[in-house]
Amino acid sequence: SYSSIKPKIIKLEELPAEDERIGGIITADINDDGQKDFIITKPGHIVVYQGSGQKLWAKQINIQVTIKSEKNGLPGHFGPGVQAGDVDGDGKTEVLFLTKDNTLHIVEGESGKNKKTITLKSPEGTERWEHLVITNFRGQGHQDLLLQTTNSEGYRTGGFLAAYAIDDLLKKEDPQPLWTRDDFVANAHNGARVADLNGDGKDEVLGATLISPDGEMLVRISPKGHIDSIFVADVRPDIPGLEVIALEESGRKRSGGNRVLLFNSDRLIWETDYKNQEPQNAAIGDFDPNRPGLEIWSRSRYNEHQKPFVFDAQGQLIANYEMDNVAPRGWTVRGVEVIFTIDWRGEPKQLAAAKERHKSGDVAIFDPLTGKFLHRFKEKADRLYVADVSGDWREELIVLNGNKLHIYSNPEVNPNPNRPRLWSQNHYRRSKMTWNYYSP
Repeated sequence: SYSSIKPKIIKLEELPAEDERIGGIITADINDDGQKDFIITKPGHIVVYQGSGQKLWAKQINIQVTIKSEKNGLPGHFGPGVQAGDVDGDGKTEVLFLTKDNTLHIVEGESGKNKKTITLKSPEGTERWEHLVITNFRGQGHQDLLLQTTNSEGYRTGGFLAAYAIDDLLKKEDPQPLWTRDDFVANAHNGARVADLNGDGKDEVLGATLISPDGEMLVRISPKGHIDSIFVADVRPDIPGLEVIALEESGRKRSGGNRVLLFNSDRLIWETDYKNQEPQNAAIGDFDPNRPGLEIWSRSRYNEHQKPFVFDAQGQLIANYEMDNVAPRGWTVRGVEVIFTIDWRGEPKQLAAAKERHKSGDVAIFDPLTGKFLHRFKEKADRLYVADVSGDWREELIVLNGNKLHIYSNPEVNPNPNRPRLWSQNHYRRSKMTWNYYSP
């Protein structure tokens, strides 16, 4: 049966309803009123709406959004291609994005009025800068910018990085990068992510290689193929700092490949696989509060009849099942996609949210440990995004259905209302702005 929870609906009047399958969603306090707002992108369009449903602004502009990054460059499938934050220290939020003419745009968050446009030459052998991340490399807050691009021919991966002080971009005629790299080993399908792994107040750059805030190589793992997805979480509370989780694709017949790897800014902690099956997509969370640390749920590669498997914080298999046996009647045999960990109940146990795979279909919340579907929402979901937008630290489901946003909140009383909002966590903020299909 379908959930009886009714969504809040925001009509996005300036956004075409067609499902381009390109572009995405982020949420941030765009107009600095203390409430979360929404930025939605599609090819040629950026629209910004308050959480109340009132439009702030819209632009028709050739924003850099793509579908398959390995063919078309970053930011990749469902990648939003936009960032938001107070990047100049004036106490007001700015919105940043790239356009396909290799131009960086910095605009006022509340009005969309242009503050600065900067054309930046990309490295030789590339088409343009394709992916951007607001970051903190110098310990001065959201004052730095990471740019990334792919090689222009062949299988495109984002090996080129440049770090800039945003103040230099705003004020200097010929801004020079803080540092650059051309040997970053990126995830094959999505852009670099950033997080403060070691708690020093500065961000590292995350991929199969970890890059320090000053541009130095920290750790390099060696994929037997390529990395599909990258996540960051405190999987092992017994180890200081945060860990990176990488999912490897190496071909089904290669022995020892298709691994799940856990590493931090110091070393590889463990690697494992389940019967050499490609993990492909994952959700990381406290799915079993009786076990120490977090659990890692992997969807598996099967185009139909998915067979998820779950590892504990030590890399030991603790569960596996067939999705067909747990999905509700009428759910697609292709399984689930765009899988987010979700704090829905306000309890220690976390759940997962996902949409029907390869279609604009229903959305569900399920228990990753058992696969049991707990809530099913009748939808035509083109996009799914999960974030805390209501303010009680629990997370909401945000669904793009044509040119409407449907926002589902848990109507039950929060049993743990005094917990700090998830936005207080550096890696949560960063992840919610750098997600795409492969790494929600």
